[in-house]
Amino acid sequence: MLKIAMIPIDNRPVCYGIPTDINLFCNDIDLYLPPRELLGDLKTCAQSEKILDWLEALDSFDILVVALDTIAYGGLVPSRRSSESELEIIQKINRLKSIINKNKAKTYACSSIMRISNNNINEEEKEYWSLWGKKIFDYSFNLHKSQKTKSYDSNAKFSCIRQVIPTEILEDYFATRKRNFEINKIYLDWQKEGILDLLVFSKDDCAQYGVNVSEAEKLQEIIIENNLNALVKTGADEIPLTLLVRSFCDAQKLHPRIYPQFLRPEQTDIISKYEDISIKESTDAQISLCGALTCQSQEEADIVLIINNFETEQGELVMNIDTKLFDKELKVPNKPYILADVAFANGADINFVKAFFAQTINWNNFLGYAGWNTSANTLGSALCMGIFKFLSNTNKENFKQSQFIRFADDWAYQAICRKELKSLISEPNIEKISELMSPYIDEIKRKFEINISRTNYTFPWKRFFEIEIMPE
Repeated sequence: MLKIAMIPIDNRPVCYGIPTDINLFCNDIDLYLPPRELLGDLKTCAQSEKILDWLEALDSFDILVVALDTIAYGGLVPSRRSSESELEIIQKINRLKSIINKNKAKTYACSSIMRISNNNINEEEKEYWSLWGKKIFDYSFNLHKSQKTKSYDSNAKFSCIRQVIPTEILEDYFATRKRNFEINKIYLDWQKEGILDLLVFSKDDCAQYGVNVSEAEKLQEIIIENNLNALVKTGADEIPLTLLVRSFCDAQKLHPRIYPQFLRPEQTDIISKYEDISIKESTDAQISLCGALTCQSQEEADIVLIINNFETEQGELVMNIDTKLFDKELKVPNKPYILADVAFANGADINFVKAFFAQTINWNNFLGYAGWNTSANTLGSALCMGIFKFLSNTNKENFKQSQFIRFADDWAYQAICRKELKSLISEPNIEKISELMSPYIDEIKRKFEINISRTNYTFPWKRFFEIEIMPE
């Protein structure tokens, strides 16, 4: 039995719940997670020292998968807000380094490149983002573009924007960025010392240009110059999951061949929302990071990854951006397959799910579904669950329950009920969402022939964006 310790990026259902579900349906691993209450959320930093106490107290484990932001800053969101000094952060991560050295487990780690969101929403940013976020994004975008393209227009734009944003705000913002960038360079030093077996830098919510993209390029230069086993990847929330399954593939020396079957094969060069690479590039990168191999046909594949991609522009359910719904018959292969539903960001394509539910599900072949948040989030988590099911001895009922949660979350809530709930009330309400979700929950239960007597709900971050679905 392979023993894996994992430190997630925060306590969200997708970040903590999916690994928990995998541990329940995969009989070939013992997965150890820190107590959930120690992890960070939207407003609270993770208790990094207590998490390190937990890790230090564990009996020996074979593999460590760690989201470094959790130890350094208290989580992904706190990495953008934390006021701790570089020295204070170094002291925390040095303790982690000592534990890794002592345990000698294979270590798969990820760290984020601080994002620049293109809006004035400060829910996950510093307070001044509500006034200056869009301006800071435009400044960053045009600054980097002018450096890359020598564009006079971009140079003029960022110079003009620079005169508008208060100096103290820009100085604070770029001081936080510089601190995080210097910490990321320390992780590359660890890589040179052989502390980390694989290191991934995640590009979260990125565009074609920006200071964050520039930082990614600089990190990539160091990686290439020193021939390090480190990667820069588009994505964020899913990367601990992809590293989890990567560690399993590496340990078992099993690397399944995956054929990416795009349902709109002529439109694979379009860039997804919140990403800087095409959907094809994103798919290939996620397959590779999971420890699998991309192949060119169904016939040679161990697994078919069916991707419900978009035709012209990816839709966005939170922002009410529509796209063309799936309008064909869905034909699943007579071999193991995974469903990645990326026609929309932040939820499912309701027609695609309807087409899948019209099928008779062969539970030996069906390896999992995802349709949440960004394309990278969906692809990475679907691949993680699917590869674990394919390579391991599986508890069928527990796997069914994991998929019940995914369809209830990504389809019933994210694509249908969330919008209706927000139209009725101003704050999340358990009683109302239970009522709205009921017919869809019944439909999933009938389709899956699964024995669930009751479904409970919480809104763990006290907002509409995340829901936790807990079947009994």
